[in-house]
Amino acid sequence: MSKGALIFWGLIVVVIVLGLGAAFFVKTGPGDLDSFTQCLEDKGAIFYGAFWCPHCQRTKALFGNSAKLLPYVECSTPDGKSQLQECKDKEIKTYPTWIFTDGNILTGERTLQELAEKTACALPQS
Repeated sequence: MSKGALIFWGLIVVVIVLGLGAAFFVKTGPGDLDSFTQCLEDKGAIFYGAFWCPHCQRTKALFGNSAKLLPYVECSTPDGKSQLQECKDKEIKTYPTWIFTDGNILTGERTLQELAEKTACALPQS
């Protein structure tokens, strides 16, 4: 292999390693909604969903890097064909479902503002 080809492939490897490293640090950094998400949990709100549910994925996406802090309960079995007992006991019928300490239930995709109003958690000012 020529020297030029070695340099080319060496640069490609460096770019890939730097790209993967940057992606790791961007995804694991603190999120803009960390305090809001922590407040949801502190107020007893619970988000029930399923990994295969596109509405649940969009709900998680609203939280960006803060999604990892959501008070989330996975309802689906790993094969996606059944529901876990905890969700059966709570009578979760649709995803996403939010249950609050006052007994109220919200289903479907909800805005951050709706969740803030329901829990009295402050949304950060952008």
